Amino acid sequence: MALVKDRAVADPNTAFHEERMGDWTGSGEDIIVQGPSLGDAVYERLVDDLISLRTPPGERLSVDKLARRFGVSQTPTRAALIRLEAEGLVVKKHLTGYSVAPLPSLARLESIFEMRALVEPRSAARAAEHASPSQRAALSAIAAEMRSLSAEDVDLHRARLVVLDSRFHTTIAEACGNDLIAETLGRLFTQMHIFRLRYHSNVAHAVIDEHVEILDAIASRDAARAEAAMLDHIDAARERLEPHVRRAI
Repeated sequence: MALVKDRAVADPNTAFHEERMGDWTGSGEDIIVQGPSLGDAVYERLVDDLISLRTPPGERLSVDKLARRFGVSQTPTRAALIRLEAEGLVVKKHLTGYSVAPLPSLARLESIFEMRALVEPRSAARAAEHASPSQRAALSAIAAEMRSLSAEDVDLHRARLVVLDSRFHTTIAEACGNDLIAETLGRLFTQMHIFRLRYHSNVAHAVIDEHVEILDAIASRDAARAEAAMLDHIDAARERLEPHVRRAI
């Protein structure tokens, strides 16, 4: 997170409305510090805008305006938008450019969680059996960073926590030793970004505790425990997200 300064405190109803932006450029708090992973920094800032709904569904995203807001060139800005498009978080249409994707339906949320409950616990069990030392170390590092960020102001690190959460599950999927499972779960994980509408401190601590339980099971090579812990985590995630989705759609 060293590359990104504190996120801007912008009016959620006006931050990206072009008719109100004019020639506006970012404030000191908005400017992203230049660095080797500038595209990642822009991506995380945009994810934060999307999951907080500061940038609402359907809102147009101008490459030029975003680049000036963050004080960067159009290249990393465009790269971040392309990445978000691949994940289904933004859409690109001919002539009109990029805009925020509409919120999926509650039925879609249920379908995603049903698929995750069928596949991901088995993926965790296989990871307990097949994960390499480097993969177990990567999971431990992710959990440690999440714990560190959750000890601070979670609102300042919401996008980073979402990215780490996705990376944690992706690493487990990759460690399971089945490429098709990893590819299938990878598509589901990117869609889950859309549903992460809130990430307050209580949620962050609960997620981390659940991750640690999964991590401990994988590190102990206890396949049955890893499978059960992952299923419990998925069920808890569904219960946390569903009320927010019901209010948002």
